[in-house]
Amino acid sequence: MASTKAYKVAKSPIAGRGVFATRPIKKGTRIIEYVGERITPDEADRRYDDDQMETHHTFLFIVDDETIVDAAVGGNAARYINHSCDPNCEAAVEDGRIWVSAIKDIPAGAELVYDYAYERAGRFQKSYWDLYACRCGARKCRGIILKKPKPPKRAAAKQAARPARKAAKRAAAR
Repeated sequence: MASTKAYKVAKSPIAGRGVFATRPIKKGTRIIEYVGERITPDEADRRYDDDQMETHHTFLFIVDDETIVDAAVGGNAARYINHSCDPNCEAAVEDGRIWVSAIKDIPAGAELVYDYAYERAGRFQKSYWDLYACRCGARKCRGIILKKPKPPKRAAAKQAARPARKAAKRAAAR
């Protein structure tokens, strides 16, 4: 009997193994649950010290303040879904469970990807560009799998004021 799964694990051009659609997947389809051992944040920190890694590699997913899923222990194919700055999937926590769903139509053969949007406490370190380097190849790749930083308030206010200044100059020139 043929497999009814909409995905398979195979070698990825992004990183290591990836998950690929075996048939077209419609936008809005719930594809797979991200599962593994449920551990505390303290246990996750004990198991994985980002600052001691040469390259970032974990199968952790935060459920809430007290619970993290470590898919390296008891995980399934979802742990191989790679990051992309141009995702076709998203992962969402619902009632303590993590579900990966399609956010656009996905053709057969396409790699399933979502934006990891990792967050780190404290100030951004220059070394993060190497530790969390992105290799997704998207046209608008931000170069890092960390969450896109928000511009500082001053810069955001300055940028928001630009159109108003241009409009004022055009009005004065009339």
